[in-house]
Amino acid sequence: MTDVIEIACGDARARIALRGAELKSWRVGDDDLLWPGDPASWPDSSPLLFPAVGWTRDGIRVDGRRYPLGLHGFARAADFDVVVVAADRARLALRASAESFSLFPFKFCLTIDYGISANGLEIIAEVQNEDERPAPYAFGLHPGFRWPLPGASGRHEIVFDANEVAEVPVIAPGGLFSAETRAVPLQGRRLALAPDLFSEALCFLDARSRALEFRADGKVLRMEVENLPHFALWTLPGAKFLCLEAWTGHGDPVGFEGDLFQKPSMRVLAPGEKTRHAATFCWRAG
Repeated sequence: MTDVIEIACGDARARIALRGAELKSWRVGDDDLLWPGDPASWPDSSPLLFPAVGWTRDGIRVDGRRYPLGLHGFARAADFDVVVVAADRARLALRASAESFSLFPFKFCLTIDYGISANGLEIIAEVQNEDERPAPYAFGLHPGFRWPLPGASGRHEIVFDANEVAEVPVIAPGGLFSAETRAVPLQGRRLALAPDLFSEALCFLDARSRALEFRADGKVLRMEVENLPHFALWTLPGAKFLCLEAWTGHGDPVGFEGDLFQKPSMRVLAPGEKTRHAATFCWRAG
């Protein structure tokens, strides 16, 4: 078994690593859409965030005990099992282990389905609580796309499907969420992109939109989400990528010292309960 699997539909191709069930490339014809990763800037391409999203304040606390769960959880560094591989789809799964228990004391199953079409890619995540008690979690998608988009050289913008509040939380040192906000230059549903916007991530919590588009020169990369209420846009100074992120949760608030069950925006599953989160990406080359 290779450490990367490939799915295809016509001249569309996607490659998925077993480590982290991470999407490593997505091509539609000659258009190479996904950031390939670069150790000199951001080495990832599309990590999965579970069972936490964002930074934690010195780990997590459950029933009075501290666990050293760090940035975005552990799924992105774990080896997933292959459940199904077909020509145009794949399913991978991750279950609790002795290693995960040292970071997150709950039994779970995280299943990731990838499906590819002629100009689209779907990612479906199912989270199941396999424990005998309620279990909290957060899940997120963190794909990075090439900026500029393939074949585009003009002004790039994000267009939301609904009018969003033109301010985002200020991210405090340590990646924590402060109660302060800062303005972003939204014009209706449109946000013109410029590198100086990204001194920190732009996090649209409880967004009104269920879709957004990354556009330039008639080319459109559309992301539609299901059961992922928060959007984030992120890049690094001078980098050639833009992350279009969708989350159920977010980083710890400044000063948060509570139990993981008390952390804002966490989901809690009853024993045996399962829920689904999904995103569909569609490329229109103009």
